[in-house]
Amino acid sequence: MMKPLEAELRAGALALGLSLSDVQVGHLLGYLELIQKWTKVYNLTAVRDPAEMMTHHLLDSLAVVLPLQKQVTAMGASGALKAETPLRLLDVGSGAGLPGAVIAICCPHVTVHCVDTVAKKAAFIQQVAVSLKLTNLRGIHARVENLTDTYDVVSSRAFASLLDFVTWSRKCLAEQGVWMAMKGKHPADEIAALPADVQMFHVEPLVVPGLDAERCLLWMRPT
Repeated sequence: MMKPLEAELRAGALALGLSLSDVQVGHLLGYLELIQKWTKVYNLTAVRDPAEMMTHHLLDSLAVVLPLQKQVTAMGASGALKAETPLRLLDVGSGAGLPGAVIAICCPHVTVHCVDTVAKKAAFIQQVAVSLKLTNLRGIHARVENLTDTYDVVSSRAFASLLDFVTWSRKCLAEQGVWMAMKGKHPADEIAALPADVQMFHVEPLVVPGLDAERCLLWMRPT
């Protein structure tokens, strides 16, 4: 018989339009266990109840996977991505790997680097990569403004204001790259404060299964 957390994960993924393999479901549940285990010692997240972690962390992060896949397809069609090279994504202020680690599990063809200024959080991402054998996932202990690599997508989840996010991570963005920011309520004030040379080209509401809270995903690019 399926355990409640697995049943909730499978139902949530279905509601989000995702078809996850048994291996991916196993990896996501394994990832959740690792967060629980490490949080007891390192205080990775304020949420400690496994059922709450499922909605507030896992399903919340899973909600961006399909929009990301659609955006990647659009970038490929426009010629912004080279077909032969894997997409590179940088998750800024990744913390426990949300949504970076979730994206790495669900999109094995995407190279995901999670950067955080807190050493134990970057170490945790490395542990997730080793434990779950995710060769496309890497944790980096650094300030984003000090990185020298470039990425096709630079993402964040409730990391900072949009202005700070795009300012600090701008040199990490590849020539035709895009920013993907997860927010709660529609941040009209933050959008108004964006630099003149940053274009907000798409805003989409996100409905997270089991979570009664506003969520939206904002897509931006330099003009």
